[in-house]
Amino acid sequence: MQYKVNEGDGAFYGPKIDFHLEDSIGRTWQCGTIQLDFQMPEKFELTYIGPDGEKHRPVMIHRVVFGSIERFIAILTEHYAGAFPTWLAPVQVRILAISENQHQYVLELQKRLEAHNIRVETDIRNEKIGYRIREAQLQKIPYMLVAGEREAKEGQVAVRERKEGELGTLTPDQIIERILTEMKEHR
Repeated sequence: MQYKVNEGDGAFYGPKIDFHLEDSIGRTWQCGTIQLDFQMPEKFELTYIGPDGEKHRPVMIHRVVFGSIERFIAILTEHYAGAFPTWLAPVQVRILAISENQHQYVLELQKRLEAHNIRVETDIRNEKIGYRIREAQLQKIPYMLVAGEREAKEGQVAVRERKEGELGTLTPDQIIERILTEMKEHR
């Protein structure tokens, strides 16, 4: 990994390590810091008794561990405007049943997708299908699979992709292959 030494970079406490990330448009983001502090222990007259029985001055370590993951997630969320690529999306697929007659079918389909480590949710609420599709779109879910009576009978799903829109009707194997390819290629 390449690194850069910034001599005299305003770290008045002591030496520090900063982790930065550069995004696709050249912005640099600080993602974490670990810094030694020789000043505060002296300022507060902190001491400890060492194994030799004498007083010693400790060295403080400042770290931004708690905030670094949140910063990183914020960078990703901003970069993708919340519309994460399929491989990164917390929910990759939402399966929607048109009516309660398809509940069993979509739950079985959910298990098939999960067996391939695809992150999936099933929406079998008693709400209009248009409302549930719109909700999934607003949540920026990459794939919506809709199963009505015909799809369940034929063992297929109507596929709606976030960017491309309606993809037509596919078999579970076809949609699984498509999603796994996207994830493998990090598209």
